[in-house]
Amino acid sequence: MATLLYRLGRFSFRRRGRIAALWLLLLTLLGVGAATLMGPTSDKFSMPGTESQRALDDLDRQFPQAGGATGAIVLAAPEGGKLDPAAVAPVVKEAAGIDGVTAAMDPFQTGSVSRDGRYALIQVQFDKAADEVTDEQKSAYEAVGADAEGLRVEHGGEVMGGEVEIGSTEALGVLVAAVVLVVTFGSLVAAGMTLLNALIGVAVGMAGLFSLTGVIELTSTAPVLALMLGLAVGIDYSLFITSRYRQYLAEGLKPEEAAGRATGTAGSAVVFAGATVVIALAGLSVVGIPFLSVMGLAAAGTVAVAVLVALTLLPAFLSFAGKKILPRKQRRADGPTAEDGTAAEGFGFTWGRLVTKLRVPFLVAGILGLGALTLPAQDMRIALPDAGTAAEGTPAREAYDLTSEGFGEGFNGRLIAVVNGDDAQSTKAAAEKATALIKDTDGILTVAPPQLNEQGTTALLAVIPEAGPTAVATEDAVHDIRDRVADIEGADIALTGATALGIDVSEKLADALPVYLLLVVGLSILLLMLVFRSVLVPLKAALGFLLTVGATFGITVAIFQEGHLAGLVGVDTPGPLVSFLPILLIGILFGLAMDYEVFLVSRMREDFVHGADPQAAMVSGMGHNARVVTAAALIMTSVFGGFVLMDDPIIKSIGFALAVGVVIDAFVVRMALVPAVMSLLGRAAWWLPGPVDKALPDLDIEGEKLNRQLDAKTRDETPVPV
Repeated sequence: MATLLYRLGRFSFRRRGRIAALWLLLLTLLGVGAATLMGPTSDKFSMPGTESQRALDDLDRQFPQAGGATGAIVLAAPEGGKLDPAAVAPVVKEAAGIDGVTAAMDPFQTGSVSRDGRYALIQVQFDKAADEVTDEQKSAYEAVGADAEGLRVEHGGEVMGGEVEIGSTEALGVLVAAVVLVVTFGSLVAAGMTLLNALIGVAVGMAGLFSLTGVIELTSTAPVLALMLGLAVGIDYSLFITSRYRQYLAEGLKPEEAAGRATGTAGSAVVFAGATVVIALAGLSVVGIPFLSVMGLAAAGTVAVAVLVALTLLPAFLSFAGKKILPRKQRRADGPTAEDGTAAEGFGFTWGRLVTKLRVPFLVAGILGLGALTLPAQDMRIALPDAGTAAEGTPAREAYDLTSEGFGEGFNGRLIAVVNGDDAQSTKAAAEKATALIKDTDGILTVAPPQLNEQGTTALLAVIPEAGPTAVATEDAVHDIRDRVADIEGADIALTGATALGIDVSEKLADALPVYLLLVVGLSILLLMLVFRSVLVPLKAALGFLLTVGATFGITVAIFQEGHLAGLVGVDTPGPLVSFLPILLIGILFGLAMDYEVFLVSRMREDFVHGADPQAAMVSGMGHNARVVTAAALIMTSVFGGFVLMDDPIIKSIGFALAVGVVIDAFVVRMALVPAVMSLLGRAAWWLPGPVDKALPDLDIEGEKLNRQLDAKTRDETPVPV
């Protein structure tokens, strides 16, 4: 692999104009495609095979007028007052007149008025799903009741779901990354070129992704996740190769040769690191959840583009920059400089020696500390987000709070029992039995009279729970209802609605989490065994990854679910973690953890193979790579941290968890526990049974074979003194 990438790096360096032109042409074409083909994203979370999804599909066939998105307009009279039916009627009429609305229910006719008469709910039914409702229809819906004097009018329901907007907050992460690059390289040219290379890769990946939205349904979270990962890995991968290029220049190599070797060595590690991220993200497809599969594949696509850009466009940029990539002081110096670590040893060497001396205390403190941080994860709850966790001041949150104030939280988590019978008589009888059983279920406040389709073969029962959509009591009530109505004869009864669907999604994801974690850990052991040709190094890496994941879950639960220090990250209302966060976090952190593992341990193995003592090899690996890994971790943390400033609770929690995970994995696990374990194991760390050694292919990630070939070529080309 290293030899092939070496040739690719030299080719891109020599053909810099053509390579740059090809990428810019591709960016232009995809940009045009995105502008002309881009379709809307969706907040719909479908879940094939679950009872709630099956019921929704039945509604589309048997009761299409009730299968569209719903809205709930909440009205409130001034404190101490009561609503007047004559004042509410114009609001109902205005809602019913919106294009695409099939019905708007008068609360005084449906009984949706609070006991004190101050609050009322207008149920609005659209003829299309939420992701198909146009912006004009949403605007008209939000404008309903604007002229109602003396009344507070708030607009909620499924129809209020919208796309996640990408704003200026993410730019703060990029700005911090730029500062870290300048400090790391000591050169504006190096920092600017590395950042520009990464941004072009992100632009290409995002343009391609948006071009596909016209034919592929994406959740609104998918593009933001792709942007988040594309930025982070794009900057890091460019940083790794640029750092190695500078090292070779400092050793006296010519720029083209330095670019080739940097692409062959650091580029091989980039390919492996990128491949692990792509495999982990694409592996989300095995869970069998469509929206999660699309999210994983979208993010994997941007990571793959980041790898390709780092391997081809970056060498071309290095050719344009030449020796300007070095600080001015090094450009003026003749011969090798301290960049290669021979003239001066940095903090990495000092840290490596410190860990060697205090390896047992480091291990004990690190493991106990991360174990303590993991404890809150025992109480982790997951659910699909509802308007109750939306940012304060948003229309959906205002409607949620006003509904809870007037009627109780349960009215925000309405359930729908769908009764399908062979004929009208059996459907009616089954609906009556179901109504009685559901009313008698703990945690249920009321059940509305059944609504029948034209044929009378399908009935809808609106069920109002006592607690909110994500409450444990509501989840228990859903299971109890399903158990109670399962034995009713003459009709098929299924429970659905946004609340029931969220519960089904969360349970399926919770069941898939251990399987996916086992898959990822097994994959990490196999891949690292291929790279390092060792048994204990992969096991150590996998155990370190589990410590990272556990501590990250614990911290995220403590803040986002339990509310400790929640105000510091802008969390208004603590609640369960979004249901796909744990499995998504495992996939992404796995790839990022392997990045740091490869870049740190590959140098240790390289020095050990070349005859260094195991302790000296560990110190050398830390000394040469600690600085670049530190910079990479700071960049990733800043990029992910920029998304914590967003209002959307899903993106906020994902950005926070990833930022915390990177900090823990890079600075605690890889920079402290890994060298401590390597020092403790000594020569045993590199043990591999002979038969396994022969069976495993040699991937040459660290470019050992390439270096031997190039050194031999250099010796052959050196003139023999006469």
